[in-house]
Amino acid sequence: MITCFIRYELDPFKVEEFERDAAVWGEAIPACGADLIGYFAPHEGSATVGYGVYTIESLAAYEAYRARLREHAAARDNFAFAKAEQFIRREDRLFLRPIAGPRA
Repeated sequence: MITCFIRYELDPFKVEEFERDAAVWGEAIPACGADLIGYFAPHEGSATVGYGVYTIESLAAYEAYRARLREHAAARDNFAFAKAEQFIRREDRLFLRPIAGPRA
């Protein structure tokens, strides 16, 4: 099992667009085969950082998941929404494996 942490650098004036985007991923990600832990928007401190976190079986499963995501209608619309609104300035993915805690 691996966990994908996506760090988003956001336009601080478009956090509502990020929240709309996250709501769609909340349905599309599980539908395409990953276990969504959640999306997190700025609250205190930085107004420009958000996160998405999900788990998936392996990097091979991740590749298959990404292929399904590209074919998923709501996901395609969401990619287009993010591109048009440009609320995400930067997106970084980090894959980690759990070694302690309830998911290890």
